[in-house]
Amino acid sequence: MEDEIKRLAVLGSTGSIGRQTLDVVRALPRHFRIIALAAGKNLDLLAEQVAEFKPEFISYFSGRDENGEVEARLASLGGRFLPLEEMAAHPQVDTVVMATAGKAGLAPTLAAVKAGKNIALANKESLVMAGEIVTRQAKLSGARLLPVDSEHSAIWQCLAGENQAPHQIILTASGGPFRDFTPAQLEKVTVAQALAHPSWRMGKKVTIDSATLMNKGLEVIEAHWLFDMPFDRIRVLVHPRSIVHSLVEFADGSVKAQLSRPDMRLPIQYALSYPDRLPNPQLPRLDWDEFDSLTFSQPDLAAFPCLGLAIEAGRKGGTYPAVLCAADEVAVELFLSERIAFVDIAATVERTLAQHDGIARPTLEEVLAADEWAREEALKTAAGVKS
Repeated sequence: MEDEIKRLAVLGSTGSIGRQTLDVVRALPRHFRIIALAAGKNLDLLAEQVAEFKPEFISYFSGRDENGEVEARLASLGGRFLPLEEMAAHPQVDTVVMATAGKAGLAPTLAAVKAGKNIALANKESLVMAGEIVTRQAKLSGARLLPVDSEHSAIWQCLAGENQAPHQIILTASGGPFRDFTPAQLEKVTVAQALAHPSWRMGKKVTIDSATLMNKGLEVIEAHWLFDMPFDRIRVLVHPRSIVHSLVEFADGSVKAQLSRPDMRLPIQYALSYPDRLPNPQLPRLDWDEFDSLTFSQPDLAAFPCLGLAIEAGRKGGTYPAVLCAADEVAVELFLSERIAFVDIAATVERTLAQHDGIARPTLEEVLAADEWAREEALKTAAGVKS
């Protein structure tokens, strides 16, 4: 029946997570309907998506259109133009897929949280920058944060049906393309090499963060807020096959793990269909004849210092995680444009954090101010750390 169809707003619809979300909707049209689409890049693809899904609401902002041409083009396809925050909180929307990258996802995430929405959360920065603010507001409004990251989805699935807090949670990391590189090899990493992830299909920023292990550090901070876990009870293990997506250990020593092929459509679909599991013939299944072993090892914090930097920023709390995110975003952009070396990403983040005078329990305004400061500081710092 129509009233059983979940109505979705996909923010960041032209990015990797957004496109894979729409793949899930195409495969399960009786269960999901696209009510709103929003993007900040790739206007041509957004126009194609609007023409296909015919959403009620659309949004596009790249910062480059001053004459209303973009709005007019999209409006000609049908649908009403809405700002992101209004779209995320709109009463016609049941679930918001928050797939926008970087700081741009924070304001609409908070708007959706305040409106008590179900939020399929793929935007790391919302919880890393302002985890205390977001989770506190969610408790007040009844909003549900449904994790889309494969690791957090795995933990969420392992915790289903349990009535006691876990002893520890273990996030797995593929280790990225450079897990066996020497320090000398890391200094010569090219952009093309860093974008060639061995397991996952992701956007450029997340792919680089995976290569530096910053992504895993951000996930540790996310896990702290999503599952109310102390940092000393969150571990990271390198698992190159990317089959075991995370593990949960309980008080009696039992360990649960969630396994599947590395395909983001599976955790996306679970977040959208929760609490149900829906058959989808387009999702790949494990072939146990392919595996003779699944290996795990400790991450090399000396070779990949971004992981340690992120965990330490999470432990310090306050405005430090916001500075971490902003400095990393700047450093990754500089690397992608070949203005700094791969190893300079960590150096830029480390020096920016060292210059920061943190604020404990910040307001949203103080979080955003720390973000702006960090971006300026990271640009200055990067000029001094170039290899």
